[in-house]
Amino acid sequence: MRKIEGSHLLGVVLLLEVLLGIRPEADRLTWALENAPVWIGLVACVWTYRSFPLTRLCYLLLSFHAVILMIGGYYTYAKVPLFDWIRDSFHLSRNHYDRVGHFAQGFFPAILVRELLLRTSTLRPGKWLFFLCVCVCLAFSAFYEIIEWRVAVMSGEEASTAFLATQGDVWDTQWDMFLAVVGAITSLLVLSKAHDRSLARLRASDTRPA
Repeated sequence: MRKIEGSHLLGVVLLLEVLLGIRPEADRLTWALENAPVWIGLVACVWTYRSFPLTRLCYLLLSFHAVILMIGGYYTYAKVPLFDWIRDSFHLSRNHYDRVGHFAQGFFPAILVRELLLRTSTLRPGKWLFFLCVCVCLAFSAFYEIIEWRVAVMSGEEASTAFLATQGDVWDTQWDMFLAVVGAITSLLVLSKAHDRSLARLRASDTRPA
Protein backbone atom coordinates (compact mmCIF):
# COMPACT_ATOMS: atom_id res chain seq x y z
CA MET A 1 0.00 0.00 0.00
CA ARG A 2 2.77 2.44 0.95
CA LYS A 3 4.58 1.64 -2.30
CA ILE A 4 1.47 2.41 -4.37
CA GLU A 5 0.84 5.69 -2.54
CA GLY A 6 4.49 6.69 -2.82
CA SER A 7 4.56 6.02 -6.55
CA HIS A 8 1.35 8.02 -7.05
CA LEU A 9 2.76 11.02 -5.20
CA LEU A 10 6.02 10.76 -7.12
CA GLY A 11 4.11 10.56 -10.40
CA VAL A 12 2.01 13.64 -9.62
CA VAL A 13 5.05 15.69 -8.58
CA LEU A 14 7.02 14.64 -11.68
CA LEU A 15 4.07 15.41 -13.97
CA LEU A 16 3.63 18.87 -12.47
CA GLU A 17 7.36 19.50 -12.71
CA VAL A 18 7.31 18.68 -16.42
CA LEU A 19 4.18 20.76 -17.10
CA LEU A 20 5.46 23.75 -15.16
CA GLY A 21 8.84 23.42 -16.82
CA ILE A 22 7.39 23.97 -20.31
CA ARG A 23 7.78 27.62 -21.22
CA PRO A 24 7.82 29.05 -17.69
CA GLU A 25 7.01 32.74 -17.43
CA ALA A 26 10.21 33.20 -15.41
CA ASP A 27 13.48 33.16 -17.28
CA ARG A 28 15.07 29.73 -17.46
CA LEU A 29 17.84 30.51 -14.96
CA THR A 30 15.38 31.73 -12.32
CA TRP A 31 13.17 28.70 -12.99
CA ALA A 32 16.13 26.36 -12.45
CA LEU A 33 17.24 28.12 -9.27
CA GLU A 34 13.75 27.99 -7.76
CA ASN A 35 13.24 24.34 -8.72
CA ALA A 36 16.64 23.09 -7.55
CA PRO A 37 15.31 22.21 -4.03
CA VAL A 38 12.57 20.12 -5.66
CA TRP A 39 15.10 18.15 -7.70
CA ILE A 40 17.33 17.58 -4.68
CA GLY A 41 14.34 16.46 -2.61
CA LEU A 42 13.10 14.07 -5.30
CA VAL A 43 16.50 12.42 -5.64
CA ALA A 44 16.83 12.11 -1.85
CA CYS A 45 13.36 10.58 -1.44
CA VAL A 46 13.85 8.06 -4.23
CA TRP A 47 17.37 7.20 -3.06
CA THR A 48 16.28 6.51 0.54
CA TYR A 49 12.86 4.99 -0.15
CA ARG A 50 13.91 1.37 0.45
CA SER A 51 16.53 1.89 3.14
CA PHE A 52 14.77 4.62 5.14
CA PRO A 53 11.16 5.17 4.01
CA LEU A 54 9.39 8.14 5.53
CA THR A 55 5.84 8.24 6.86
CA ARG A 56 2.93 8.80 4.50
CA LEU A 57 2.25 12.13 6.17
CA CYS A 58 5.81 13.27 5.59
CA TYR A 59 5.77 12.33 1.89
CA LEU A 60 2.42 14.10 1.47
CA LEU A 61 3.70 17.30 3.10
CA LEU A 62 6.89 17.26 1.04
CA SER A 63 4.76 16.90 -2.10
CA PHE A 64 2.70 19.98 -1.16
CA HIS A 65 5.93 21.88 -0.54
CA ALA A 66 7.25 20.84 -3.95
CA VAL A 67 4.11 22.22 -5.63
CA ILE A 68 4.54 25.59 -3.88
CA LEU A 69 8.15 25.73 -5.04
CA MET A 70 7.27 24.75 -8.60
CA ILE A 71 4.58 27.44 -8.89
CA GLY A 72 7.04 30.02 -7.57
CA GLY A 73 9.58 28.82 -10.11
CA TYR A 74 7.12 29.01 -12.99
CA TYR A 75 5.97 32.59 -12.40
CA THR A 76 8.68 33.86 -9.99
CA TYR A 77 7.49 34.49 -6.44
CA ALA A 78 6.74 38.16 -7.09
CA LYS A 79 4.40 37.53 -10.05
CA VAL A 80 2.06 34.65 -9.16
CA PRO A 81 -1.26 35.82 -10.74
CA LEU A 82 -3.61 34.85 -7.89
CA PHE A 83 -1.54 36.86 -5.44
CA ASP A 84 -1.39 39.78 -7.86
CA TRP A 85 -5.20 39.72 -7.77
CA ILE A 86 -5.18 39.57 -3.94
CA ARG A 87 -2.74 42.49 -3.85
CA ASP A 88 -4.88 44.62 -6.14
CA SER A 89 -8.21 43.65 -4.58
CA PHE A 90 -7.13 44.37 -1.02
CA HIS A 91 -4.77 47.25 -1.86
CA LEU A 92 -1.72 45.48 -0.47
CA SER A 93 1.82 46.73 -0.96
CA ARG A 94 3.18 43.60 -2.66
CA ASN A 95 2.53 40.15 -4.07
CA HIS A 96 2.62 37.96 -0.95
CA TYR A 97 3.27 34.56 -2.55
CA ASP A 98 6.88 34.93 -1.42
CA ARG A 99 5.61 35.17 2.18
CA VAL A 100 3.59 31.98 1.67
CA GLY A 101 6.68 30.26 0.29
CA HIS A 102 8.78 31.12 3.33
CA PHE A 103 6.02 30.14 5.76
CA ALA A 104 5.97 26.81 3.91
CA GLN A 105 9.76 26.61 4.24
CA GLY A 106 9.19 26.14 7.96
CA PHE A 107 5.80 24.43 7.97
CA PHE A 108 6.55 21.40 5.79
CA PRO A 109 10.19 20.63 6.71
CA ALA A 110 9.36 20.81 10.44
CA ILE A 111 7.67 17.40 10.28
CA LEU A 112 10.56 15.96 8.28
CA VAL A 113 13.01 17.22 10.92
CA ARG A 114 10.77 15.86 13.68
CA GLU A 115 10.69 12.46 12.01
CA LEU A 116 14.44 12.29 11.50
CA LEU A 117 15.13 13.26 15.10
CA LEU A 118 12.62 10.79 16.52
CA ARG A 119 13.88 7.92 14.38
CA THR A 120 17.63 8.52 14.54
CA SER A 121 18.19 9.90 18.05
CA THR A 122 17.14 9.26 21.62
CA LEU A 123 14.85 12.31 21.63
CA ARG A 124 11.20 11.79 22.49
CA PRO A 125 8.15 14.03 21.99
CA GLY A 126 8.38 17.00 24.31
CA LYS A 127 9.79 20.49 24.73
CA TRP A 128 13.34 19.69 23.60
CA LEU A 129 12.15 18.01 20.42
CA PHE A 130 9.89 20.97 19.67
CA PHE A 131 12.68 23.45 20.33
CA LEU A 132 15.24 21.63 18.21
CA CYS A 133 12.84 21.20 15.28
CA VAL A 134 12.20 24.95 15.25
CA CYS A 135 15.95 25.66 15.54
CA VAL A 136 16.77 23.41 12.59
CA CYS A 137 14.10 25.09 10.45
CA LEU A 138 15.43 28.54 11.38
CA ALA A 139 18.99 27.44 10.64
CA PHE A 140 17.95 26.09 7.25
CA SER A 141 16.06 29.31 6.45
CA ALA A 142 19.11 31.40 7.34
CA PHE A 143 21.35 29.12 5.28
CA TYR A 144 18.97 29.44 2.32
CA GLU A 145 19.11 33.24 2.60
CA ILE A 146 22.91 33.03 2.40
CA ILE A 147 22.63 30.84 -0.72
CA GLU A 148 20.17 33.32 -2.26
CA TRP A 149 22.58 36.17 -1.54
CA ARG A 150 25.56 34.46 -3.16
CA VAL A 151 23.59 33.21 -6.18
CA ALA A 152 22.11 36.69 -6.66
CA VAL A 153 25.57 38.27 -6.59
CA MET A 154 26.82 35.86 -9.25
CA SER A 155 23.77 35.84 -11.54
CA GLY A 156 23.48 39.54 -12.42
CA GLU A 157 20.97 42.25 -11.50
CA GLU A 158 17.94 41.13 -13.54
CA ALA A 159 18.12 37.47 -12.54
CA SER A 160 18.87 38.31 -8.91
CA THR A 161 15.83 40.61 -8.69
CA ALA A 162 13.55 37.81 -9.92
CA PHE A 163 15.20 35.18 -7.71
CA LEU A 164 15.21 37.19 -4.47
CA ALA A 165 11.69 38.63 -4.93
CA THR A 166 12.34 41.33 -2.33
CA GLN A 167 9.93 43.72 -4.11
CA GLY A 168 11.69 46.71 -2.59
CA ASP A 169 11.34 45.58 1.04
CA VAL A 170 14.62 46.20 2.89
CA TRP A 171 13.46 43.83 5.66
CA ASP A 172 12.55 41.00 3.27
CA THR A 173 15.28 38.64 4.51
CA GLN A 174 14.22 39.10 8.12
CA TRP A 175 10.58 38.54 7.19
CA ASP A 176 11.54 35.34 5.36
CA MET A 177 13.29 33.86 8.39
CA PHE A 178 10.56 35.00 10.78
CA LEU A 179 7.85 33.37 8.67
CA ALA A 180 9.83 30.13 8.47
CA VAL A 181 9.91 30.05 12.29
CA VAL A 182 6.17 30.80 12.48
CA GLY A 183 5.53 28.05 9.93
CA ALA A 184 7.59 25.52 11.89
CA ILE A 185 5.86 26.34 15.18
CA THR A 186 2.42 26.17 13.54
CA SER A 187 3.21 22.83 11.93
CA LEU A 188 4.44 21.26 15.17
CA LEU A 189 1.40 22.52 17.11
CA VAL A 190 -1.10 21.36 14.49
CA LEU A 191 0.43 18.18 13.07
CA SER A 192 2.47 16.51 15.83
CA LYS A 193 -0.32 14.18 16.96
CA ALA A 194 -1.12 13.18 13.38
CA HIS A 195 2.59 12.62 12.81
CA ASP A 196 2.80 10.36 15.88
CA ARG A 197 -0.04 8.24 14.47
CA SER A 198 1.66 8.08 11.08
CA LEU A 199 4.91 7.00 12.74
CA ALA A 200 3.04 4.28 14.66
CA ARG A 201 1.58 2.93 11.40
CA LEU A 202 5.01 2.94 9.80
CA ARG A 203 6.50 0.99 12.71
CA ALA A 204 3.60 -1.47 12.64
CA SER A 205 4.05 -2.11 8.92
CA ASP A 206 7.79 -2.65 9.40
CA THR A 207 7.18 -5.32 12.05
CA ARG A 208 4.72 -7.31 9.98
CA PRO A 209 6.02 -10.58 8.50
CA ALA A 210 6.98 -10.33 4.83
